[in-house]
Amino acid sequence: MTAGRRPAASTCLEWPHSHRPKRAVPISASRVLIAFVLGLLVTGCASLPGKVERTESHALVNTADSRLAKAFGPAVAAHPDQSGIRALQSAEDAFAARILLARHADRSLDLQYYIWRNDTTGKLMWQALWDAAERGVRVRVLLDDANTGGLDPMLAALDAHPHIEVRLFNPFANRGLRVGDFALDFSRVNRRMHNKSFTADNQLTIVGGRNIGDEYFGANMEVGFQDLDVVAVGPVVREVSTAFDLFWNSASAYPAASLLAPPGPAAQADLRAGWDQVHRDPEATRYLDAVRQTPLLRDLNDGRLALDWTSAHVIHDDPAKVLESTDRSDLQMMPLLVAAFGQPRRELDLVSPYFVPGKDGTAALVRMAGSGIQVRVLTNSLAATDVGAVHAGYAKYRKALLEGGVRVYELKPGDAVPPPEKDKGKDGERGGGLPGSGSRGSSASSLHAKTFGIDRERIFVGSFNLDPRSARLNTEMGVIIDSRNLSGQLAQQFDTVIPAKAFEVRLQADGRGMEWIEQTPQGQMRYTTEPGAGALKRTWIDVLEVLPIEWLL
Repeated sequence: MTAGRRPAASTCLEWPHSHRPKRAVPISASRVLIAFVLGLLVTGCASLPGKVERTESHALVNTADSRLAKAFGPAVAAHPDQSGIRALQSAEDAFAARILLARHADRSLDLQYYIWRNDTTGKLMWQALWDAAERGVRVRVLLDDANTGGLDPMLAALDAHPHIEVRLFNPFANRGLRVGDFALDFSRVNRRMHNKSFTADNQLTIVGGRNIGDEYFGANMEVGFQDLDVVAVGPVVREVSTAFDLFWNSASAYPAASLLAPPGPAAQADLRAGWDQVHRDPEATRYLDAVRQTPLLRDLNDGRLALDWTSAHVIHDDPAKVLESTDRSDLQMMPLLVAAFGQPRRELDLVSPYFVPGKDGTAALVRMAGSGIQVRVLTNSLAATDVGAVHAGYAKYRKALLEGGVRVYELKPGDAVPPPEKDKGKDGERGGGLPGSGSRGSSASSLHAKTFGIDRERIFVGSFNLDPRSARLNTEMGVIIDSRNLSGQLAQQFDTVIPAKAFEVRLQADGRGMEWIEQTPQGQMRYTTEPGAGALKRTWIDVLEVLPIEWLL
């Protein structure tokens, strides 16, 4: 099934006479029903363009004379066949790294994201890309279309720049009322591109769990995500670029110009006015001041950016996964992840904000724990999660995991996991923290990092959640790193920090129920119901648990 090639009739709602309701309906309800049906008739008849002109393009390879290549080339040459990795543990570091790449790029910028908010950091990032394009840098931006509602005029204006091209992945035919696509083309639009990468000059790349938006970069004082990215140089960058090109040139990537109305005469002025307004905002000014103080910027200014030189490889789904209705393993990343990660001998540490292991995954984790392998999981508590339905899917398997010997931790709301304190090495650098920190003092902190460690030897960092959606519906990507340093840091978090920042879920003494253990300065606190969540919320989760929605999670 190829997007854009369905006959028009397949997306239009028909209401034969035999299907008309026979029972009278009150006038007010009738009008609502008629308006809804008419809305579907109008929006449902929209279809994707059947013939799209896609100019195939690829990552630039002649970038050895770029500033980034000159800055990092000697270190890359000194470590043949190895990649240099640094974890971006703080939200401000993660933003600063992207802005620095945009500002120092000379030839190309390739970005691939699931979400790009039109907020403070989102606008600042667009401005950095625009400024790069003004210098002649080729900018390619591939966005999943699920979260672009209301952004069409802005995207059209950006795409109109001669050096910026925007493509929308698996787009909605209805640019306004998207309910038409959900109602009549659900099997397609339910499949999304969840990949996240940011590559400059084919020399440096950032891969991980962060989207573009204030809650991911510590600029939102109300809500903050604890997340994790890595910045990398060396051979792994070319692997990221190859993956980007595969998605960029795929049948599901539509040039923005083929879907969006042309920008108006004031479009560019409107963009600049929005950027100027951000710079005048006091909170944005305070955030940028905090970014200027990040350790990453200090290290770069001092010329001592420490990198972990090791073997690293990218794994990713095939973009055709969103067009397939069957579970074809050759299009899926999960088998690649299992094969590349290998079987643990001693330890398996899993961090996944959306953790729905299913029957098979639960059985596999229990088998490992039963064979003497220490299996530890960190996910969101009910009070911390931003998706209650996913928590309901996870809660069904929680007791079975505990009975099988798996240790389960649930992050408390608002509790960021700080980086572990390490002795300074010869370069004066402290070790980066995992799984990452949230925003500056946000009142509600939620886990968003997706990282897995094995035997304190290898670690995965990327966009992949341990849930059915990542496994079967969305496309994902990430990097597997052979690093005792990074994997050891993750294990250290489980050893020392996470027990203080999360509830440990245990079986009660009689084995019938569960309890949540909280470590406090006053001692242990025990709860026999989900802590921090009210009765109504817990009841709603109980309802969701029995609904047949796990395949959507």
